[in-house]
Amino acid sequence: MSNRILRRLTGAFAALAGLVAAGTAQAVTAPILVVDVDSGKVIYGQAATDPWYPASITKLMTAYVALDLVRQGRASLNSLITISPTAAAEPPSKMGFRPGTQLTLDNALKIIMVKSANDVAWAIGESLGGSVENFAGMMNETAQRIGMRESRWTNPNGLPDAQQWTSARDMAVLARALMRDFPDSRDLFSISAIQFGKAVMANHNGLLGRYAGADGMKTGFICSGGFNVVASATRNGRRIVAVVMGQPSARERDLKTADLFDYAFTQSAGWTSQSLESLSPSASPAPPDMRPYICGGKKAPAIDEGPGAIAASGAEGAVAQFMGATAASSPAAAMAAFSSTALRNRTLPPRAPLQPVAVWIGRDPAEGQALLAQQENAAKTAAAEARQAKLEAAKAKREAAKEAARQAQAARAEKAAQAKAAAKPEKPATTRAAAKPAPKKPQGALPQSATAYTSVEAPTMPGAKHAAKPAAKPAPKAAAKPAPKPAKPAAKKAQADE
Repeated sequence: MSNRILRRLTGAFAALAGLVAAGTAQAVTAPILVVDVDSGKVIYGQAATDPWYPASITKLMTAYVALDLVRQGRASLNSLITISPTAAAEPPSKMGFRPGTQLTLDNALKIIMVKSANDVAWAIGESLGGSVENFAGMMNETAQRIGMRESRWTNPNGLPDAQQWTSARDMAVLARALMRDFPDSRDLFSISAIQFGKAVMANHNGLLGRYAGADGMKTGFICSGGFNVVASATRNGRRIVAVVMGQPSARERDLKTADLFDYAFTQSAGWTSQSLESLSPSASPAPPDMRPYICGGKKAPAIDEGPGAIAASGAEGAVAQFMGATAASSPAAAMAAFSSTALRNRTLPPRAPLQPVAVWIGRDPAEGQALLAQQENAAKTAAAEARQAKLEAAKAKREAAKEAARQAQAARAEKAAQAKAAAKPEKPATTRAAAKPAPKKPQGALPQSATAYTSVEAPTMPGAKHAAKPAAKPAPKAAAKPAPKPAKPAAKKAQADE
C-alpha cells in the first residue's frame, strides 16, 4: 500500500473516530425516504428523521413561503425583487446581477429552482421579509404549520450555516405540501432549463429528461451535507417523492434515486405502512459534518451543484463503514441505498433536449431587453474607459521611468565629477608657477646674452692665412624671467691696425 493511500485511510479513520468520540452512537446512515404522495405512506426509509444540512434544497422552503404570501395576497408573482449589495455578494451558484437590478418574483422563483442562484434567493428573502432574519422567521413559522418537526432555518438559499438543518421526513412533508397547496405552480419544479438573454442554463437535477416520469423537484450540495435531492416522479398516475441525502457525488445521488423510484413503483403502500407523521423522532442532537468524507482536504467546488468532489479513493472502506450501518428491508433497496460498487459502471440515459423557459429582469420582456442593452452599453463604455485608463497609466509609467533614468544618469555624472575632483589634490600657486616650463626658443634666434660684436672674417691679402676668432659664449639665461626681445646687431667694428 502506498504512503499516499495510507495517509488517506488514516485521515478518514481519524475523522470517523472524532465523530464517534463526539457522541455519535453508531456509524452514520445517509438519510433516505421514499413516500407515496397521495397517501403519505412510507415505502422505504432509513434515518428519515435524523438532522442533516440541507444545502440548496432549502430553496423549496423559500418557494413555499413566497407562494404562500402570494396566496394570502401579501405579494404578487409580478412583485419586483431587488438585488441588494448584500445579495449580490453571495457566493456561487449565482446569476451575478448588479446591485439595484430588479426582476419579478415569478422569474426569481424560476431562477432559484433551475439555476439555484444564491443571490436571487437572498434577494427574495430581503424583498418579501424586509430582511433575511425576518424571512427566516417566516420560514420557521410556516414549517411548523405544515407539519415539519426537525427543521431549523436561518437563510433562504441554503449556504452553509451550522444552525440550519432539516430531515428527510421534513423535506418529504414540504414536497407534498407544495404539490397539494400550489397545484398551479407544479411546472415550476420541472423546468429543464432557463434562458436569460443568450445564455441557456440547464437544471441541476440530473433526473429530469433522463429518468422516465421524473418531474421535479430540487437538488443541493455543500461539503458538510454531501449531495442531496428531493425528487418526484409519476408513472401510471401514481406520484412518488424520494429524498436522498449525504451522497458522495451527483452521479451516485442520481443513480440511487432512480433505483429507489424503480423499487417504489413496484411496491404498494398498504394500510400497515408507516405514515410520515408516525415516524419516530431522531436521537441525534445535530447533523454530522460530512466534509472529511465528501470533500476530504480538497477545496469545495465553486458551485453548489455539478460533479463535485468524490470521496477520496482508497478510503472507500472507511466511508462505507461511516455511511452504511443500517440494513435495508429488501434487495432492491439495499442495492440502491448502499452498493457504491454496483453503481460504478452504470449511467443514466442521455438527457432529452432542453426546453428553456425565458426569464428576464425588469417588469416584462421588453423592459428586460432594454435594461440588458443598457447594461451591455454601460459595460462596453466602462471597458473602453478602463482600457484607455490602462494605456494612459502605462504611458505615464514609461515617461516617469525615462525621467527617473535621466535624473539617475545626471546624478551619476555629477557624483563621478565630484569623486574625480576629490581624488586630485590642488597644488599651491607658487609651485605651479615654478614648475611651469619656459617657452621654447624659436629656431635660429640669437641667445639672449649675445654681444653686438661678433667676429667677422676680414678681407686679407691673397695667400695670407688668418684664423677666425671664435664667437663669444652666450651668457646664461635667467631662470624665471622671460627672455627679452633680441636686440638688433650693431654695425660691424672696423678691424684693428696691423
